[in-house]
Amino acid sequence: MTRRHEVTLEPGTFRYRELTLDISLDPVAVAARLARDGGFDTHVVYEAGGRATFAGGVLGEIIVDRHGFTTRWGTEEEEWRPLDGPPLDQVADFLRLAPVGDWRAYGFAAFELGHLQAGRVEMAGDDTLLHLVIPHVQVVLEHDRAVVRATDWDTLDQVADLVCADEAAPVYTTRPLTSDNNGSAYITAVASAVREIRAQRLDKVIVSRVVPVDFDVDLVGTYVVGRRANTPARSFLLRMGDLAATGFSPETLLEVEPDGRVITRLVAGTCARTGDADTDARLRDELLNNPKEVFEHAISVRSAAEDLAKICLPGTVKGHEFMSVQQRGSVQHLDSTITGRLDHGLSCWDAFAKLFPAAAVSGIPRDTAYQAIHRLESEPRGLYSGAVFTCGADGDFDAALALRSIFRAGGRNWLRAGAGIVAQSRPEREHEETREKLRSVSRHLVPVLPYDGELP
Repeated sequence: MTRRHEVTLEPGTFRYRELTLDISLDPVAVAARLARDGGFDTHVVYEAGGRATFAGGVLGEIIVDRHGFTTRWGTEEEEWRPLDGPPLDQVADFLRLAPVGDWRAYGFAAFELGHLQAGRVEMAGDDTLLHLVIPHVQVVLEHDRAVVRATDWDTLDQVADLVCADEAAPVYTTRPLTSDNNGSAYITAVASAVREIRAQRLDKVIVSRVVPVDFDVDLVGTYVVGRRANTPARSFLLRMGDLAATGFSPETLLEVEPDGRVITRLVAGTCARTGDADTDARLRDELLNNPKEVFEHAISVRSAAEDLAKICLPGTVKGHEFMSVQQRGSVQHLDSTITGRLDHGLSCWDAFAKLFPAAAVSGIPRDTAYQAIHRLESEPRGLYSGAVFTCGADGDFDAALALRSIFRAGGRNWLRAGAGIVAQSRPEREHEETREKLRSVSRHLVPVLPYDGELP
């Protein structure tokens, strides 16, 4: 059965056409098919709990860098403007004036956007800091149905045909990454961070490292294989401008519901996940009783709660499931949830501005840690530990931290992982923690060309 109608919008605006398909499907596999075969140069897949959404093409977009922002609607020419105040305020204004009803936007925020938001323009770098699109096509995929939207009937029918295509799923061959050539440099950086913490310049800082991938990676194939092997809070696949990435995020930075309820989930404190039940149970117990890991988690929870209290109604900020253990791919994490209710007159963008970048991926105090990261790491983070997110006209917002990911830009492919450094940290153990995290992705890489079993 199919149900078809045109979404009613105000005269003179863009219009979506909509088709509901009652079919049985694997949401992740179909979303990956749309990314691979849909022909959209710009696309985002965003998945939570088995519900996957594909966004393709550009109806409207906003791109922010340290110099200003560029906007475009439909076939109109791009318009560039200098920044005038905090960039997230201007992003919110752009969406508020969207000439389309019931819109939904998808995109990413780079880690260095926080520098620009704080006025540290010289530290924000030269790359895109935020890219957000309202798509031509949106497909919401669940196990028993698909809701397809497009701005014209022909595209709607073509996308619906692709969703329903009766074709065998591709068989992907993986090529695990085994090289790890920057361990000594990372250990040195962590030792420097520990000295700064012991000198009481900050309480915690996350130090990360880059691991190059020396072969071309099929990101769609890697997304399909990696999603089967991981247990993420959110997964994503995107191609926007020069940047492409796929990842299996262990945590959400921010969830805002239309009624103003705010949720942030804190992951800090890590041990390996081996797949052996007895070994993993022992490691989990050690994690829960490790003073360093518990301290790292507790101060991250405190920092996030303090941030939420600044934007939420008094008395509404509460903790839930404090220090539960979640299994995420190749690791186990200490996990806590904090909720609140937005204060009167504030929006999801106020919440995003307050929480981004997350203390769990930057440090405490956040601004001090942010600047320490700029000194300690070899290159800008870009999307790593930034956010992939989606938001809607009704005020909802869902942002996943861009962790456990592979990135492609400028002809490079790379992985990146970090660890939370506190006064009790041992550099060699923190290095091993990054290796544990990297395995969530590095074991599931799919090369673009057939692999003959020999490493270069």
